[in-house]
Amino acid sequence: MLTTKPRFQTFEEYLQYDDNLELEVRGEPKNRYPDLTIIREEHIQQLSKRNTLRLFMSPPLLVIEVVSPGEIQRERDYIAKRIQYQDCRIPEYWIVDPQRQTISILQLTGDSYKEVGNFSQDDLIKSPMFQELRLTVSEVFQLTS
Repeated sequence: MLTTKPRFQTFEEYLQYDDNLELEVRGEPKNRYPDLTIIREEHIQQLSKRNTLRLFMSPPLLVIEVVSPGEIQRERDYIAKRIQYQDCRIPEYWIVDPQRQTISILQLTGDSYKEVGNFSQDDLIKSPMFQELRLTVSEVFQLTS
């Protein structure tokens, strides 16, 4: 049987398309970060709906990307996602790298990101968007151990 991908004439057609995909959670997710909300069964219904930003929605003020292990994922997290977030006009973007124990902060200036700083160890994280934040890189990584 031959399967073809649908073609959409408008963005609204895309959003209304039902691809019959279902999201499944197996087992109880581990919560290494007790102050953060974890995904539970009751959230599945919401997550299974299209997770698409509509054109009229404002972008989030901040995206924090945790770098995945492996070279392909590292390249995706440092390069490809940076371009995607830049195109979405997200004002501030953090790259948290557990392997290197660093946090890079980028700020959207004009149409591209400029690096605000690359922080490690006991450096105080300096966020242009959240200037009241008083947190060191070592404190962030202590939360994950």
